[in-house]
Parts: sequence; C-alpha cells; structure tokens
Amino acid sequence: MHPDLKKFVKDFLKDSGNPASDMNFLQIPGDGSKRLFWRITLSTPKARLVAMANPPISEALRRENLAYAMIGTHLLRKGVPVPQIHRYDLDRGWFIMEDMGNTRLQDLVASGSDPLPTYEKVLERLFRLQIEGARDFDTKWCCQTEKYDHVVMRKYEADYFREAFLYHYLGLKREWPELEPPFVHLAQTASRADNNLFLHRDFQSRNIMVSKEKIGIIDWQGGRLGPLGYDLASLLIDPYAGLSSGQRHQIYHGYLDLVKAHNNEWVGPFERSFPYLAIQRNLQILGAFSYLATMMHKKHFEAYIPAALKTLHELLYQLNDGQLSPLSRLVEDLIHRQKSLRASLGATYLP
Repeated sequence: MHPDLKKFVKDFLKDSGNPASDMNFLQIPGDGSKRLFWRITLSTPKARLVAMANPPISEALRRENLAYAMIGTHLLRKGVPVPQIHRYDLDRGWFIMEDMGNTRLQDLVASGSDPLPTYEKVLERLFRLQIEGARDFDTKWCCQTEKYDHVVMRKYEADYFREAFLYHYLGLKREWPELEPPFVHLAQTASRADNNLFLHRDFQSRNIMVSKEKIGIIDWQGGRLGPLGYDLASLLIDPYAGLSSGQRHQIYHGYLDLVKAHNNEWVGPFERSFPYLAIQRNLQILGAFSYLATMMHKKHFEAYIPAALKTLHELLYQLNDGQLSPLSRLVEDLIHRQKSLRASLGATYLP
C-alpha cells in the first residue's frame, strides 16, 4: 500500500476517534477490475474497514470513481444495504468504507447448505434497490451510459460476445452477418421493457455479501436506469453460483411474487421481456469472461465459460423464438463440437 494512502487512512481514524497505532492492512484479492482493496483491522473488534484504490489515470476511471461515490451515497440514503463510504478522495481515487465481511453469496452456495432462504432475502434487497434506487436518481452520476438501452445491448453485449468470445477466445471468424438479424431482434424485443428503474448491471453472487442475517451489495459503480428483469437474470444465470434449474425456478417465482405485490400490471411486461434480457446478459457474460481470459490474462475466468455457454443454449432452446435461429444453431454447434474445441484450445473449454 502506498504510504500516502496509509496516511489517508490514519488521518480518518484520528478524526473519527479511533486509535491508528495498531491497525493492520490485509490486501483482498481482486476480481475482474484493476481496483485494489485492503481490509483494515484495529484492536476494537467492531472497527473493521476497507480501503480501495482506483487511481484516475484516465477519464473513464475518473468517471467510475465519481459514480462509485455518488451512487453509493445515494443508495445508502435510500435504505439499500451498501457499505457506507466514510471518506474519499476523487483526485487520487481513494475510498474508506464499511467492511461488509468476506463471505460472498457464491461461498454460501458452494458450502452445500440450502441457499434458497438467503436468496429470498437477496430478492427483497434487490427489489428495494430497483424501486428506491430509481427515486431521485441523477443520471449524471453514471460512468458509462445513463440507461440500459439498445446501444448497450448491441455494443456491450451482442457485439462483445461476437468479438471477445467468438473471435478472440475461440479463434473463429470475425464477421458474422448471419447473427445480425437475431441480434437486432434481441435488442428490439428487450428494449420494449420499461427501463426507468435502477439497474445494478452486475448483480451476481460475487457482488453480494452475506454476514449472519445481513445482506450487503457491492460494486454498484456501473449502476444506471434499466428494466426489472436484467438484474434478476444476472442473479439466476450466474455461472459463479451454478444454481440448479429447480432453484432458478423457485427464485424466479419468488421475485415474481414481489412484482405482483407491488404492481400487478408490471407482471405481463416483465414476463415477456425477461427471456430476452436473460439472453442479453448471457451474451455479456461470455464476452466478459473471454475478454478477461485473453486480453487481461486472467485465465481463471475460463473455468466459468462452459457453464455460461450451456446456459445460453438452454435459454435459447426454452424461448424457441424462430427469429433467433441462427444464434441458436451456432450455440448448439459449439456444444456439439466440445471435444474438438477442447483439443484445439488445449484447455478445459466445455464440460
């Protein structure tokens, strides 16, 4: 840790009346981003903090830090369980915030215990995030786009899948004119959903912290306005958790009950748009894992690509939309070619 960041933490502790002489820093392993995190422990058991460093060396990172600060503060005020940001310095990209613990929802699922009671609590927090987070939300805080819209669906999801997964990761051809009609149909259909609710955009089990009865939500900096179904899809098809079809079914209907209780008129539009939003999210997942594995050299993300491809195949099969047939045939072909692909890649690619 940089000495100036340590001093930044010490100054905060001094100002808040906490002794800084016995503080310890433990770096927390990162994930897909370049941000660095440290857990700060003190002699007082309850005084546990997390420091984050994300130097704004580009305009994109500067905007990301602003989004982190402003959206995080906004969500906390709305009663959403995000960590309190105690102090930040946007010029240097430094943050000191509440520690939400080190157990992720992914860890709970992997432990073998029944995750459904916890998912019920997560759904309640998600719905609050979506409804309350949209109230008084200022889209000027957003670091990418103000809304999850047609542009995002094409550039950052469908085209991302084609470029990062099909071309760079699999080494297939770069141009796929046969996929243009299904990509257009996907985006047009998914865009019909009301996108004036708060969207986390990466609502998956590594970004949900579990501590006893408490649920914490992290990594909200990509937040913007969007539809109900997208974050739920992120939660259900999350390759990190690997939920069974039965578990997904129960969680989906638990969420649907929340929608009905809030506004029964939302149910029909939600059910119609959800399958298309789930496919859009699945394309984004495959693009992201491929980019991280090939361009960022974070090879451990390869382990989740088989599950993500399998889920995409299932989603397309269940929806059975004829206008998506070229995409369905491609994905089915990739599944059937698993042995040759594994041999040509020299890696564990498909189950």
